[in-house]
Amino acid sequence: MAVSPSDVVLSRRQVVGAAAAVASTALLPRAHAAGDETINLALVGCGGRGSGAAENALSSVCGPTKLVAMADVDQGNLEGSLSSLQKKLKDKAPDVAKENQFVGFDAYKKAMDALRPGDVVLLTTPPAFRWVQFKYAIEKGLNVFMEKPICVDAPSGRRMLELGEEAKKKNLKVGVGLMCRHCELRGELFDRIQNGELGDLTLLRAYRMAGRTASCFTEPKPADQDELAWQIKNFHSFLWLSGGGYSDFLIHNIDEACWMKNAWPVEAKACGGRHYRGNFIDQNFDNYSVEYTFSDGCKFFLEGRLIDNCHNEFATYAHGTKNSAVVSSAGHYPARSRIYSGQKLGDKKSLVWSKPEGPNPYQLEWDHLLDAIRKDKPYNEVERGAMASIVTVMGRKAAHTGRVITLEEIMMDGHEFAPEVDKLVLGGPSPLRANSEGKYPVPQPGLITKTEYAIV
Repeated sequence: MAVSPSDVVLSRRQVVGAAAAVASTALLPRAHAAGDETINLALVGCGGRGSGAAENALSSVCGPTKLVAMADVDQGNLEGSLSSLQKKLKDKAPDVAKENQFVGFDAYKKAMDALRPGDVVLLTTPPAFRWVQFKYAIEKGLNVFMEKPICVDAPSGRRMLELGEEAKKKNLKVGVGLMCRHCELRGELFDRIQNGELGDLTLLRAYRMAGRTASCFTEPKPADQDELAWQIKNFHSFLWLSGGGYSDFLIHNIDEACWMKNAWPVEAKACGGRHYRGNFIDQNFDNYSVEYTFSDGCKFFLEGRLIDNCHNEFATYAHGTKNSAVVSSAGHYPARSRIYSGQKLGDKKSLVWSKPEGPNPYQLEWDHLLDAIRKDKPYNEVERGAMASIVTVMGRKAAHTGRVITLEEIMMDGHEFAPEVDKLVLGGPSPLRANSEGKYPVPQPGLITKTEYAIV
């Protein structure tokens, strides 16, 4: 029997208990509810995405905020991030004391230890480590901003759902970096779709097609480098660390399409392949083509490709029985959302609704999180972030195995890429090791069908 997304979520809630109902009985004191105190920040993961999130946090109109601690496994990342923030922010430039700059696998704990309960930690490391660091943040009573995806497989996704309920019990505010949900223009389009302006949705389409993205194409490891540290540095290339380019990049299109439908798909079937790999040793496919199906039969087609000299497009569209809509047509921002009569997308004479772009959603997601902290409003995006991540895993696994994968199956899937990720240490072995030729296992649809690759 098919299972609906709401049934799946309810079953998870039954496992962890009715946490939402008792959240008010276990509240932490809100150190910043008055709105006139500085909220301290700790950045855990100092790559480009983490630095961008820190910049938004320090620039928020809901400040004042102060970056007091930083953590990474790479000293160069940390120093580069701090230098970049200082150059960009000028009068708001952070000055993180040397004793609060931490490097190593336990650095995340030291950075969080530098905060007070009610402060905010930014979790922007590769997503394989998300549940480990989120768990510690909850123990410390910290509010959290975490980047997407928040899991790379089903077991870690279930773990995140459980931890999200624990965060609710402690009245902790948690934001997830699916910033398109904070876009005002997309938000108005969602309201219009739910109010019936497109009629019944019958089709959604999304495209993220571009030339090679360097982070998804990795040359063999230099002989003098530690394998685990090198994989972390090239995390987009390895499924255990990031879910690969599919999970890390296509999740935005998946999430905004499911948002417009106001549902999660219950099934995925897909194709994909590797075409021009040369000497690259990553685990990614060059292209993905996925058909998601919702419980009412509505289809969502997703196309992803990273091949040079081909048609490029970064957009999401919605089609209904009355009208059609551009959800986004210029990447994350600006969205350029608009509605057309019938199915005549792009026809100026058929334009029904459009309006100027609102503020940047990268900034708005921080304004909304900090406002919730200041005013002690309910704010927890974990369930939505986990479901978007799990639905992404469902489509990726369909492509990598060549099987039809249902939401019911993926929610119960027991395969975990790195079940002991919380025990990793620098200099120790990686969960994924190269063979004698320096290469790693890759998906083989039809040959390997239970898991996404076999360790050889």
